[in-house]
Amino acid sequence: MSTQFEILEAEVLKLASADRALLAEHLIASLDEDNEIESVWAVEVENRVAEVKSGVIVGMPFEEVVAQARALL
Repeated sequence: MSTQFEILEAEVLKLASADRALLAEHLIASLDEDNEIESVWAVEVENRVAEVKSGVIVGMPFEEVVAQARALL
């Protein structure tokens, strides 16, 4: 007789690979104890991307950032 896990596994393996990958991502995220922190960071990243795209924040070339950082050392 099959266990619930074996039944579930058999059903999941019938899914398309993209759906299995998405399910795996969700399952792994559910194991993360800092899930709330990751959610807050995800919102922050979205906000920062929106600010860059809207022109509120202007980026700097990598070389300039490195030069300024080295000047501070």
